[in-house]
Amino acid sequence: MGKRSKKYTEAVSKIEKGKVYTKEEAVKLVKETSTSSFDGSVEVAMRLNLDTKKADQQLRGAIVLPKGTGKTKKVLVIAKGEKANQAKEAGADYVGDVDMLEKIEKENWFDFDTMIATPDMMPLLGKLGKVLGPKGLMPNPKTGTVTMDVAKAVDEVKAGRVEYRTDSFGNIHGVIGKVSFSEEDLLANLDAFVGQILRIKPATVKGDYVKNISITSTMGPGIKVENSFDK
Repeated sequence: MGKRSKKYTEAVSKIEKGKVYTKEEAVKLVKETSTSSFDGSVEVAMRLNLDTKKADQQLRGAIVLPKGTGKTKKVLVIAKGEKANQAKEAGADYVGDVDMLEKIEKENWFDFDTMIATPDMMPLLGKLGKVLGPKGLMPNPKTGTVTMDVAKAVDEVKAGRVEYRTDSFGNIHGVIGKVSFSEEDLLANLDAFVGQILRIKPATVKGDYVKNISITSTMGPGIKVENSFDK
């Protein structure tokens, strides 16, 4: 492992080894221990007691953060007719059907962050699964990106909607804002994200559901957070 920078070492020194902080203390510390020269993102990581071999313990979904993510997302909507018009009116950056799918396939075009599609367009998207899947861009009903209500979906993405899904070890990660956010705004987003994960606890989970929670800034050290969140 390469040598840590002086800035990172100083940041780590502000965190007491092994200590679990209140969410208020953690949010204050995550701003103080940011080491990037740019406005870094703040992420939450939750280690959950899940057996992801069981279908009902594979969590996936999306949440609109009350204070947004601090990032403006470009939205592509795959729809026809009236639904395409609704998407344009809602502020989608790109709207189309076969033309847009051909652009992705032939030009390797990915100038968007989120793809939304109406259910009738999904068969056409099938052949792009191998390209869109690994990039996390394939629309999915569980995350609200396969829907007839395209206007609502566009509004939510623009308002600060983040997707989450468990990895094979039962961990969930999510962006909850930027280092430049106020402590109050980061706290509101952290409460919303963790609260959502607590609400969708599978009924088949035995024992403690949440093993640990931590937050970190881009290139900053991790800070352990007490599980004092309401569902």
